[in-house]
Amino acid sequence: MLSLIRGATLSIAATFLTLSAPVIVAPASAQHTPGGMHGSAAPTTYKVGNLVITALWARATPRGAPVAGGYLSITNNGAEPDRLIGGSFAAADGRFEVHEMTMEGGVMRMRPLTAGLEIKPGQTVELKPGGYHVMFMGLKGELKVGDTVKGTLEFAKAGRVEVSYPVRALGAGSGGHQRH
Repeated sequence: MLSLIRGATLSIAATFLTLSAPVIVAPASAQHTPGGMHGSAAPTTYKVGNLVITALWARATPRGAPVAGGYLSITNNGAEPDRLIGGSFAAADGRFEVHEMTMEGGVMRMRPLTAGLEIKPGQTVELKPGGYHVMFMGLKGELKVGDTVKGTLEFAKAGRVEVSYPVRALGAGSGGHQRH
């Protein structure tokens, strides 16, 4: 029964997270950091240690959804690699997990990265729909477009940073501005 429930949860999660956006890993010098998002008073740039975190957002969910996805961009301006190893999300009382989605044999597969996600020196890693992302398990309620949810991100070397996730539409992409 637990395996059936776990399978249903992953199936629901995959439905919300599957878009064909690529994962981008590029030198930090090649990245453009977009400005603020429409309707968001929360800051869009956070710094902890040698890391700069931008473009955070969480995907809106239908009523009753047990999980949600979160997306962001992390730039490592340091000389040593770091890892995103965890965090928290105020609208969920379950686990916060770092995940990867890959295409295997024509099937989209999602798996947790139990050792976290490495951010190499001088690189920017973008967590986007269809690739790397964070999962918020055990949602307390529906995430509605326009809401902002507080959380934290935890890195192996840089430590913990408080962040805010603006909630965007189910079909939203990962750009700095929502499409009108």
